[in-house]
Amino acid sequence: MFGYVNIYKPELKMKDYYKYKAYYCGLCKTLKDKYGRLGQMTLTYDMTFLIILLTSLYESDTVREEHRCIVHPAKKHDTLCNEITEYVADMNIALSYHHLLDDWKDDKSIAGLAGVRMLRKDYKVICKRYPRQCSVIRESLHLLGTAEDNEEKNIDLVARSFGELMAEIFVYQQDFWEESLRKVGFFLGKFIYIFDAYDDYVKDLKNNSYNPLVTIHGKDSYEAECKSMLTMMMAECTSEFEKLPCIIDVDILRNILYNGVWTKYVAIQNERKLKEGKKE
Repeated sequence: MFGYVNIYKPELKMKDYYKYKAYYCGLCKTLKDKYGRLGQMTLTYDMTFLIILLTSLYESDTVREEHRCIVHPAKKHDTLCNEITEYVADMNIALSYHHLLDDWKDDKSIAGLAGVRMLRKDYKVICKRYPRQCSVIRESLHLLGTAEDNEEKNIDLVARSFGELMAEIFVYQQDFWEESLRKVGFFLGKFIYIFDAYDDYVKDLKNNSYNPLVTIHGKDSYEAECKSMLTMMMAECTSEFEKLPCIIDVDILRNILYNGVWTKYVAIQNERKLKEGKKE
């Protein structure tokens, strides 16, 4: 994952902020308990959103505990865990396994190879436990890799593969809420992929790396087109989200979807304006 699906702290109540952190710390603890330090190193804020969403929707029984950790050794802090935390931890490992595998295949990264070897046994267990999700993750990443290798210029087509991957992960159970959850995940996944391409464009251009935005970069309307695509994805995502009967922690969820996902975008804009100002 990429770290774009986060909270916007200035507009979040303190009690909600600490609860969000407790969900995050609960995922961190679960990853460590199940998969050791390597599992803990795969932790991202993006997956915390999925825990809160599914916990709110299914009203899962959540256990609150206090723990110390290597980051906060002096003082105990709250953790919130339930069966959703376990599920999301498994999905996080499945995604991380493929990310490390790509690092080895593409760059012959020794760290990637070591990570793959360390997670292979756990990944096989996860595949047996969640064959539907793991099959789609594997297939979607293969299609995405093929499109990138072929330097596909249709960004909607490329982003769709990552959207379908996220859609499958969001479907915790194939039940009444499947359609809406799948759409929330799909459009959020496309948003993440497009945003990552937008965020990395300058670096990709410098390194002569693939980026699907190459066809519109340089146009006077480049910034407007990028913002329009991102806005469209989040409009579809939030429209489906509002159909779900989420009451528990709904303020946290709305903070993320309506404000938090734009935090990095605003930071990029401010940084670029500052650079332009210095040039002038």
